[in-house]
Amino acid sequence: MGVAKVIGLETEYGVSGGTGDPIMSSSQLVTAYGHLGSYINWNFDDEHPGADARDARRFTSVAPLIETHIANTVLTNGARFYVDHAHPEYSGPEVRRASDAVLFDLAGDEVLRRAVTSVANGFGSQEPLIIHKNNSDGKGNSYGSHENYLVSRDVPFDDLISAMVPHFVSRSIFVGTGKVGAETESGQRREEWFHVSQRAEFFEEVVGLETTLKRPIINTRDEPHSDGDSYRRFHVITGDAQLSQVGIFLKVGTTAILLAALEEFGPRAFPASPDNPVAAMRTVGLDSTLASNFRLTDDRIMTALDLQRELLGVGKRYIDSCGGDLVGGDEEAHLIIAEWTAVLDDLASDRAAAATRVEWLAKLQLLEAYRDRHDLPATDPRLAAISLQWHDLRPDRCLQNRVGMRELWSRADIDTAVVQAPRDTRAFFRGEVIRKFGDSIAAANWDSVVFDLHDGVLRRVPMMEPLRGTSDLTSNLIDRCATPEDLLRELGV
Repeated sequence: MGVAKVIGLETEYGVSGGTGDPIMSSSQLVTAYGHLGSYINWNFDDEHPGADARDARRFTSVAPLIETHIANTVLTNGARFYVDHAHPEYSGPEVRRASDAVLFDLAGDEVLRRAVTSVANGFGSQEPLIIHKNNSDGKGNSYGSHENYLVSRDVPFDDLISAMVPHFVSRSIFVGTGKVGAETESGQRREEWFHVSQRAEFFEEVVGLETTLKRPIINTRDEPHSDGDSYRRFHVITGDAQLSQVGIFLKVGTTAILLAALEEFGPRAFPASPDNPVAAMRTVGLDSTLASNFRLTDDRIMTALDLQRELLGVGKRYIDSCGGDLVGGDEEAHLIIAEWTAVLDDLASDRAAAATRVEWLAKLQLLEAYRDRHDLPATDPRLAAISLQWHDLRPDRCLQNRVGMRELWSRADIDTAVVQAPRDTRAFFRGEVIRKFGDSIAAANWDSVVFDLHDGVLRRVPMMEPLRGTSDLTSNLIDRCATPEDLLRELGV
């Protein structure tokens, strides 16, 4: 039986300026923003990045490093803001709908902007910090934009692999953000000056545990951050960080529907995988004509657009048969299907229309217009500079802001999401107790909040069910408790 597709997005941002040390700059951002409110430490007790969905004894994957000594805080909107290696990272709160995933991802962009202002106010003598929401530095280094989806533990991991590889290989055609120039040996062997995806050329394996080396299309990290007997957290590392609101919506919504369809129908309902998934993913990520094809394991030859049309058929069949309860409701589900259908149709026949939602295409049109106007070769460094400036989070410098891409949320909505958690997941409880009782909270993470009443005893409130701790279940409780002692007494902790 399927489970609600609770969703969380993580974005690592590029940072420059400041002290010139990206780790120091990232720490300044997190610390400065955290002290605008309550600085709540992250609880690492439940972190197990080496847990592998496969039998770990059979594999030699290296677990990602956890840097517990670097700035790390939890926000009143239920999100986590921290330093991951040399990047500030924002992990949005758990949400039920793809549209809310968009909203809280945009809230993360605003958190970074406010953090930059806070650092400038405290360290005015240093160079201003500049933040880019992108996935590569142009020098061969890629950083992540990860997705997380709640999946039933009953689904065998091998089924996730066979069902989802076709999607992750082909979805770049509507979720890629585009870039100028290759950064890996495999990319440099090709002649394309513009890439559909920033991330695709960096993937080297089909399945694996790592996220920074030998990147796999299917990541096997098995940290459910919930009841591990019932749930799996499917950790997806193949996506680009997007500024396009419709693009984020499609990235999350299509994946959520296909995961629900897998739980209902099993992997046989899905198209076959490419015969060489890594090569196919790189080909799709490089080809702005969308004409390249690849062979599937059933010997058919397809383009990414062909494969996405078959996956759309799986999604339609699921929604027609089962409704949209597990993906945020019928209205949300039908909107995902409608947008998915429209973007594939436009990519096939009306690319100008698609550019209002597809970020790589809007960027390419801007670059081609500039290149034609100035008669530039593809190697001209001004093109790479424009490609980077597209992702600049400063509102007056961000080129994406100037091309008229469609928006789903207002500035007021985003400002609210910066400080208030979603109401229909456990993120509500996490955010509200931090807001009300922050001085008495020692630490928090996805599945617990640890209270310190300054009596020598730490008290842990577990939150193992992602759909408990909602506003409906806990707002009255939080409102009537005047002190953290009252709350813990009522909870029986």
